[in-house]
Amino acid sequence: MRLVILDRDGVINQESEAFIKTPEEWIPLPGSIEAIARIYKSGYTVVVASNQSGIARHLLSLDTLAAIHGRMKREVEAAGGKIDSIFFCPHGPKEGCDCRKPKPGLLKQIAERYQVRLKGLPMIGDSERDLQAARAVGGRPMLVKTGNGLKTLEEDHDVEEVYDDLGSAIAQLLRENH
Repeated sequence: MRLVILDRDGVINQESEAFIKTPEEWIPLPGSIEAIARIYKSGYTVVVASNQSGIARHLLSLDTLAAIHGRMKREVEAAGGKIDSIFFCPHGPKEGCDCRKPKPGLLKQIAERYQVRLKGLPMIGDSERDLQAARAVGGRPMLVKTGNGLKTLEEDHDVEEVYDDLGSAIAQLLRENH
């Protein structure tokens, strides 16, 4: 199985410091939906792993988060793609859970569900915590410059793979596999 793990905010959709609290506030980044469709059509299983502390902060409910994710999945499906599943951490930064990136708990849950090894698995994100989680499990951290990506690039000088956006990161994966 070929699997790719994507962060959500700042990678697939616009980042918001005020949090994405409604389906209407979820706005896809240019080209991201089409990029997911392309990699899905090439045989990859697409999974999203996202911190969603807005739940712990009582900014949105689990039902609203499900509606946001429903919109995202419908847009991807309308473009001919599929997000197979979405893993999220509902906890706040101070709760000390294992599933909040940069800790690797979400990634380990994905590995268990899909029976895959995380070593070398592409993990595309826009923040330091995405890169740290990928490194913690021996994954392949791929940074996009969208969302918090440019800020992350200034702060993390060990980033090996940097792409303009999700489309260019996915284009690289597809070049390698054909």
